Amino acid sequence: MAAAVLLSSCVKDTLYDTPHPDHGKIAVTADWSARGEGIDIPATWTVTMGDYTGTETSATHAPDHLFAPGSYTLAVWNPAEGITVSGTTATVAAATGNRAGMDAFVNNAPGWFFTYTEQVSIEKDKDYPLTAAMKQQVRELTLVVEPTGDAAGRITEIVAHLTGAAGTLDFATDTYGAASNVVLPFTKITEGADAGKWKATVRLLGVTGTEQLLTGEIRYADGNPTPTTLKSDLTEALAAFNTGKGESLTLGGTLVETPEGMEVDGAGITGWEEVKGDDVNADL
Repeated sequence: MAAAVLLSSCVKDTLYDTPHPDHGKIAVTADWSARGEGIDIPATWTVTMGDYTGTETSATHAPDHLFAPGSYTLAVWNPAEGITVSGTTATVAAATGNRAGMDAFVNNAPGWFFTYTEQVSIEKDKDYPLTAAMKQQVRELTLVVEPTGDAAGRITEIVAHLTGAAGTLDFATDTYGAASNVVLPFTKITEGADAGKWKATVRLLGVTGTEQLLTGEIRYADGNPTPTTLKSDLTEALAAFNTGKGESLTLGGTLVETPEGMEVDGAGITGWEEVKGDDVNADL
C-alpha cells in the first residue's frame, strides 16, 4: 500500500529551455561594417517586428518583449535627417526654397541612412540571436564639369537640377518610387589642379525611372552673353548607381560650346567618366 501511494504522488514536471515557454524572444546585433569611408555609426537605430518597435544606442538590442509563435518581418533602420520611414518605405523630404516648380524636388543632402530586413519564424520556448547586416541606402554623387570656349571664364553661375532621382524606397523589396528632381548646387573650384572647373555634390536615395537628365542654365558676367540652356544625359553614367552605395561616385565631363560674344546657343556636357582617387575634393 505504501508503494502504491508513493507512485501515485509522483508528478513529472515539464522541462522548458527558457523562462518564456509559450513565446519566443529576440536579440538583434547591428553590423555596420559595410558603411562608407568616413561615415560614423549612427547614434541610434530602430527595430520593428510585428507590433513591436524599439530604439537602441548600443550594439545589441535585446527587448523584454515576447513574441507569439508565427512569421514576422524584422526591419532595422536608423533615423536620418531628411528621411522619414513608414513600415519599410523610406521617403526623402521635399526640398525647401522658392524656386518655381519645387513640388517635384526632394532634399539633395539627406543624412546617411541604413536598413536591414529579414523574415523571422518564431517558435515558442526559443531565443533568437539575430544579426542585422546594415545596408547603406544613401550614396554621394559629385559632378565635375570643365567649361571650354571663349566665354568659359565669364561664367558666374550654373543653375541646374537632375531628374530621375528616387524620392522613396521600399527597402524590404528594393523598390524605388516615382522619379523626383534634385537641385545640383554647382560652385566654382578656385584652388588646386581643378581650379576653373565647376562642382556639384548631392546625396541620393537612388535613381529611378527611364532617364536621368541634367538640365539647367549657364549665366555670365554682365549678362554677356545671355544665359545659355544646359542639357546633358547622365542615364548611362548612372545606370549602376543603386549598387555599391557604400562608395561615393564622382563623374567628370566637359562643358562644350559655351557661346562667344552675344551668341545664344545651347550647351552640353560630354564625355562623362568616373573620376578615381582624390583628384577632386568632393566633400559636402
